Amino acid sequence: MKSYETMIILNPTLSAEQIAETIEKVKAHIATLGEVETAEEWGRRKLAYKIDNKFTEGYYVLINFKATNELLAEMEHNFKISENYVRHMIIKKED
Repeated sequence: MKSYETMIILNPTLSAEQIAETIEKVKAHIATLGEVETAEEWGRRKLAYKIDNKFTEGYYVLINFKATNELLAEMEHNFKISENYVRHMIIKKED
């Protein structure tokens, strides 16, 4: 398994419970084909520019994990179809 990190920006209109639930879903999904190393909640921050002409803030979360390539495709798909995620990025870490 290779090491990755993902930065997700969650919809700022979500409640604290919805944010916690969304983060737990991501971590549980990673655990199916990999392992979560760390998860850091950076909290609500101002965005550099408006996204979709409505969001000026987002809730930032950084997750470091190890996984297989199959998991990455599934994660990308889940991030794209859910309205809970404003932006996301998955980066392969150098060993």
